[in-house]
Amino acid sequence: MREFAAHDTANSVSGIRAIIFDLDNTLWDVWPVIVRAEHAMHDFLARHYPRVTARHDLRSMRTVRARMAIEHPAMQHDFTWLRLEALRCHAREVEYPESMAEQAFEAFYGARNEVTLYDDVRPALARLAPDYRLFALSNGNADLARCGIGQYFEAGLAARDAGMLKPDPRIFAILLERVGLEAHEVVHVGDDAEADVEGARAANVLPVWLNREGAAWPRDSDPPELTIRGLDELAATLARAAQPRAST
Repeated sequence: MREFAAHDTANSVSGIRAIIFDLDNTLWDVWPVIVRAEHAMHDFLARHYPRVTARHDLRSMRTVRARMAIEHPAMQHDFTWLRLEALRCHAREVEYPESMAEQAFEAFYGARNEVTLYDDVRPALARLAPDYRLFALSNGNADLARCGIGQYFEAGLAARDAGMLKPDPRIFAILLERVGLEAHEVVHVGDDAEADVEGARAANVLPVWLNREGAAWPRDSDPPELTIRGLDELAATLARAAQPRAST
């Protein structure tokens, strides 16, 4: 594995052709979105399949979904499947048709893609898109088009389609192979120290840590060479990092 040190960051950034973005908690705050989507799903069930909500509130539904991940470890990368399987379980236990699961999930998924972008996201994507190929790489299941930003991205890859979660370096390799890029030609931007920074490092991709709160680096490893507080800093940071350093 290549380790990116301060002396070679400029060389690494100078050949960057593309930027990979994480989605949840990088382009939007995901927890309010999930809570709102779960309420939309629960409301749908209360209207159309009331025997489920007579038995389950949101807390117990989350417990069942968590159990699905334990009982089906091979599917832990696929949040859509886990949620659908939990809904199928709810349908079976009160003798509703399992088709209920797809209907309830669509109520969830519609709201799940009604995201509120951080203020810096759309201007930054619009600024970067003419100069870089933009891609998304997410452990979640958001849909770029339904989120309203699909026009900025050439492609995206979700963990459920790749078959593994970040920080597994194979998910980065799959995306790079699909889009015809080498690891040294891209940077990966994300908020999560393990999934995004360490995952990118393991894949020989240069990470850019999006640290909106200015938190201390939370791991024992060296902090990333490139850290930003907002996406409005990204283009300037890449340009600055690519400038030749003055000799001393």
